[in-house]
Amino acid sequence: MKNIDSNGHVKGRSTFLDDLPVHEGTLCALAFGSPIAHGRITGAELEAARAIPGVVDIFSYADIPGDNQVGGIIPDEPLLAEQDLHYQGQPIFLIVAEDNWTARQARRLIQLRYTPLLPITDVEEAWGREEWLFRPRTFRLGDIDTAWSQCTYLFEGDAETGGQEHLYLEPQGAYVIPREHGGIKLYSATQGPTLVQRTVARVLSLPMHQVEVEVPRLGGGFGGKEDQATAWACLAALAAWRLQRPVKIALHRQDDMRMTGKRHPYRSHFRIGLSKSMKILAYEVTYLQNGGAAADLSPAILERTLFHATNSYFIPNVKATAYSCRTNLPPNTAFRGFGAPQAMFVLEAAIAQAACELGISARRIQEANLLKEGDEFPYGQRARQAHARQCWAAVEATFDIRKKEQAIKAYNHQHSYQKKGLAMMPVCFGISFTKTPMNQASALVHIYQDGSIGLSSGAVEMGQGVNTKLVQVAAMALAVHPRRIKVETTDTTRVANTSPTAASSGADLNGKAVQQACVQLRRRLTAMAALILHVSPAAIQFRAEKVWCKGQPTALDWEKLIAEAFLRRVNLSAQGHYATPMIYFDKDKEKGHPFAYHVFGAAAISATVDCIRGTYEIDEVDIIHDFGNSLNIDVDQGQVEGGVVQGIGWMTAEEVVYSPEGRLLSDSLSTYKVPDITAAPKVIDCRPLGLDGPGLAILRSKAVGEPPLMYGIGAYFALLQAIRAFNPAYVPDFKAPFTPERVLMALYQNENAEVL
Repeated sequence: MKNIDSNGHVKGRSTFLDDLPVHEGTLCALAFGSPIAHGRITGAELEAARAIPGVVDIFSYADIPGDNQVGGIIPDEPLLAEQDLHYQGQPIFLIVAEDNWTARQARRLIQLRYTPLLPITDVEEAWGREEWLFRPRTFRLGDIDTAWSQCTYLFEGDAETGGQEHLYLEPQGAYVIPREHGGIKLYSATQGPTLVQRTVARVLSLPMHQVEVEVPRLGGGFGGKEDQATAWACLAALAAWRLQRPVKIALHRQDDMRMTGKRHPYRSHFRIGLSKSMKILAYEVTYLQNGGAAADLSPAILERTLFHATNSYFIPNVKATAYSCRTNLPPNTAFRGFGAPQAMFVLEAAIAQAACELGISARRIQEANLLKEGDEFPYGQRARQAHARQCWAAVEATFDIRKKEQAIKAYNHQHSYQKKGLAMMPVCFGISFTKTPMNQASALVHIYQDGSIGLSSGAVEMGQGVNTKLVQVAAMALAVHPRRIKVETTDTTRVANTSPTAASSGADLNGKAVQQACVQLRRRLTAMAALILHVSPAAIQFRAEKVWCKGQPTALDWEKLIAEAFLRRVNLSAQGHYATPMIYFDKDKEKGHPFAYHVFGAAAISATVDCIRGTYEIDEVDIIHDFGNSLNIDVDQGQVEGGVVQGIGWMTAEEVVYSPEGRLLSDSLSTYKVPDITAAPKVIDCRPLGLDGPGLAILRSKAVGEPPLMYGIGAYFALLQAIRAFNPAYVPDFKAPFTPERVLMALYQNENAEVL
């Protein structure tokens, strides 16, 4: 089945928030943000801004009728700053005008008086001062203290990964319309409609049923709209509530980049111990997470970092400690992978350092330590359907890795100023929200009198194809053609108490809820058909919109059956609710069973470096991916390809840079580099592993949104191999992204870390 949104996207007919028809009298809202990263407000001059014709009002925290708080996990983030300023761009005032141009003119005239304070932008400085957003956490397995004495080889070092701008096609925005009886209708570009509903209700001091949130679809999210869409919805709701007029807020791209958080940068220290046979016996790691000025989703992201500390390997003795550090930067937030890529990079860096110092291939260490069935993760869960070794072996065999390595060796021997490198990247990623109550979803399915079907769920379509999969689930469950089914927009009035569409769980949770609703309907219709045909329900089957009886087709088709069911007053609506079983985690013990299942995979990435310029190309990405029984291989392949390129971008090109004063320097597409078609790999060849998926995945089709991004980590180590082929004296510092500037310096660096 083709993606149901493709036609509309290509023709420009798909409706996003900014395409919605606006009501007469709609106003535009614009936030005035802090000009400094740290300080205290002493006063403000608003008169000149208010005097501009077309400016309707300017709101501050004093105008908020409820709680001036948008912190989701920890209540540490005011909607509008009261006195203290914690990052550049932090919203202080909300300007409301007849049009956006007038609002921008007014913003220029606001004069803020403040006392500046010294900002903290460096994560190690924050860590040294014990500026932590919440308590540090540690995961343990085995006896790390005694394990070191059993190791033949010991290595330690540091690793660093930078931030990453989400750069979704559709910037943050919201549109709010006052409704009768004191309520509001809110259109939001959010991955979490219920979070927006709950927070807006708290800010406006309203019950949740007075706040309806609808999401038509998103022009991309990547995690950046899971939590951070909420503040913009609250600001628009505040203005609409106070003025009783429709209000729209849509961020300019540069405002979006400047005022919102990114992927968390990490600095980490590792120590790794190996046996003579290259078994990793001990691994100790300390992560310093740069959380920014407020917690946002940092607690959950840090937790997932710890969950993925050992990636696709079994290590019997582990100690992983993570600190979330408070800095004067915009609060960093969810990003595809949700803390796991940062953890995986550190372990791959530790393996690479060991391999460099031992003079062996990193592949030898990687392969020797891959997970097998029943191995224990540091958080207590056992590996089930552990396909790490199968994926690795399939990559080696399918793509003839040994032959590729021989070809690379020959190429490097023949070329003095161009070198190639190849790296393997295994992936093991847990699927579920790690907060147990979030692992639930509901769906509402209506069958109309003409046999057409309306489907509502809590899933938000943001380009990942979840609506297509939900249509497939319903069509298979009811044995009808997909064209009969319409997926409604996500709305908190139709489906309440939703979890965000995140953690690669959107299709699993919502698909299972849709399936449950359809099973209820099918049972009713089976009983109805049996009554009409005067047989037992056990004799009834549905195939391709026909009713079969005792293995034979009948004259009763779908439309006739629905018409008759309606006449006989059969309920043609059903609500399904699904809660993932067996999910739990004890944060006091740091042990449990947090994931429904794991997705496995392995990739071989090759790259070519121009040793004169420092530029490079990613030649091939060859992947064996654990799709399970893919529900839609075209949609899933698209997710793999997009994830790989996004991961390569994070590892090689996308450099988020702040000044020491906390000002974002990479604040536009002229200063922030994202992969374009010329930066994409020449070849991405992804093939399914071909093994059955688990029952907890929807129709045994494994989640696919986040795991492929981690394959991109291999690009860093492929470049490292190419650099060392040119400059064997290079001592890796494991700082990502590996930009062309860093590559060039590495090519001419001696063993004392001096650039020649």
